[in-house]
Amino acid sequence: MTSTTGRQGGGGGRVNGVHVRVPKMAELVAAQLRRKIVRGELTEGEALPAETALMAEFAVSRPTLREAFRVLESESLISVRRGARGGARVQTPEGTVAARYAGVVLEYRGTTLKDVYDARTVIEAPCAGLLAERRTDGDLERLRAAVAEAEGLMDDPSAFIRAHMEFHALVVELAGNETLSVLNGMVRDIIDQANWSHVDLDAGTPENVRANRRGFRAHGALVELVAARRTEAAEELWRLHLQEAEDYLLQNRSMTTVLDLLG
Repeated sequence: MTSTTGRQGGGGGRVNGVHVRVPKMAELVAAQLRRKIVRGELTEGEALPAETALMAEFAVSRPTLREAFRVLESESLISVRRGARGGARVQTPEGTVAARYAGVVLEYRGTTLKDVYDARTVIEAPCAGLLAERRTDGDLERLRAAVAEAEGLMDDPSAFIRAHMEFHALVVELAGNETLSVLNGMVRDIIDQANWSHVDLDAGTPENVRANRRGFRAHGALVELVAARRTEAAEELWRLHLQEAEDYLLQNRSMTTVLDLLG
């Protein structure tokens, strides 16, 4: 492989009068290792070559290589164990990293929970329509199994809400759009925490029981619309279900922003 040579520090210059930032050597090394990970050339749990081998491959110093490791570790693409028996091992990219960072950004911006719920509706409702359009027999089996599991948990608010949230994630997953799935994961972490907070507040109350039963009926109805491939009806039903869930969950006026929930 061609070695990565160049100046150790970052810097910049001007091209056609525009300032252009030159990446630091560590960033270039991190970029090449990142590319190998996302292409599957380095797999989950695999140990990276020894530092001496990587230093020779990229023609860099040990401090530069370790700075590249810190970049990849901050992205959760590798885990580094220090010490004589240590080393760097590959971790596959996960949406949870993006979700955590998105939560920080939304907290900083003072984003309201209503804003997050509205975003979920924009993402999830079309996914219900896509699922009705593209579904397979295997998809229907998974959806019906999820509904059956939730039905057996109606008397356990904590277990039921977990099954409820998993059904929502399943709808997005089975829709088959990876971009929407990643975007959904970024808001789902916040939504799930809001759901858990609500369970702590009113689990088992008559209002909670009614809301759970309405939600369960909506899930069952969606499965039937998906089975019949009624795309528009599935999307509209899911939009209504999400709006009802939003109205119910936002009744807790003590938490109105993402910062209230996560801070």
